[in-house]
Amino acid sequence: MRITIDSADVVALCDQLLQEFDPKKVEAKDFLGRQFDLGLAWVHFPKGYGGLGAVPELQKVVNETLAKAGAPDVTATNPIGYGMGAPTVVTHGNEAQKRQYLRPLFTGTEIWCQLFSEPGAGSDVAGLSTKAVKDGDEWVVDGQKVWTTLAQIAKWGMLAVRTNPDVPKHRGLTYFVVDMEASGVEVKPLVQMTGEAEFNEVFFSNVRIPDANRLSEPGEGWRVMLTTLMNERVAIGGTVRQRGGGSIGECLKIWKKVGATEPAKKDQMMKLWIQAEVLRLTNMRASQLRAIGTPGPEGTIGKLVSATLNQAISEFAVSLLGAEGMLKPGGYPTDRSKTATPRTSPQQTFLRARAGTIEGGTTEIAKNILGERVLGLPGDVRVDKDVPWKDVPR
Repeated sequence: MRITIDSADVVALCDQLLQEFDPKKVEAKDFLGRQFDLGLAWVHFPKGYGGLGAVPELQKVVNETLAKAGAPDVTATNPIGYGMGAPTVVTHGNEAQKRQYLRPLFTGTEIWCQLFSEPGAGSDVAGLSTKAVKDGDEWVVDGQKVWTTLAQIAKWGMLAVRTNPDVPKHRGLTYFVVDMEASGVEVKPLVQMTGEAEFNEVFFSNVRIPDANRLSEPGEGWRVMLTTLMNERVAIGGTVRQRGGGSIGECLKIWKKVGATEPAKKDQMMKLWIQAEVLRLTNMRASQLRAIGTPGPEGTIGKLVSATLNQAISEFAVSLLGAEGMLKPGGYPTDRSKTATPRTSPQQTFLRARAGTIEGGTTEIAKNILGERVLGLPGDVRVDKDVPWKDVPR
């Protein structure tokens, strides 16, 4: 009996889904719920948890088949939950947590955010100081997080806290899933130069989290955090687009619209297109090698290259517009209450691309990771490696 899932199997399941639920006639949550139940949410996840136990590259078949039919895209509405929360929960969560979180995450009825970075712990996220103290069957959390995308609309947050200050920083962390609507959670928007407020500060004041929401053993949170962080880099820079799609495709549209003919600009356009194609093929290869759990350093490669390349492409696109590139169509938004607006103009894309070399780990940190884990170079000097967190100067 054949047990291996192949492309014909997933196409057949996609056809079944589209026959049962016309994406143009049903609500997105209903369509996505059925997609989850058929194992087409993350095909490489185990059966019963939105997957089929198949190889990861078959997800591309699912995505392309459903996109052609106009199916809703959960990566647009719940990107952090889909790309970071789900892999973390399915890898480290218990049965009850998987049953509770994964389906509503995929249907978009429960948005997720990530709560790692702090004002004093950005690149050195293991140095975080937000603390949690055990109190019976609950943990009491106090502290502050920053740069939290979608916190203003999230139901759940992936929270890293310090539960033991008497051991070195990496060994005293614990990982929780926190209810963003709980008493004592306060979200404040951070307005960026695009005029939007997609990032936030989050304050925790005597917030009580049930022990059932703990996703790691006490003090073992760093291992779970790595799963989230490596999947974050894949989510940011590891997308496998169609050839000529994404930011390079938008740039090419502008090129054709303005009718640029200068040899120097043509040469630059071709160089950027080639770089985008090399990145696409690299991400495709990485996706074929990726397994469930914590991805390897290939996610960091994609994140590093895509961040700098998108900046270069957006700069070139704006330069093609000449004086028009100095104007921002539609002006700056005044509503700070929701999520980021779509990248509806080259100018908007240009401004937002600045964040690419910071979010998900700075370019400098990405180079350190690749130098140490891929090239085998000596690690950075770490004077606090064996020092209890409480004794590290701040």
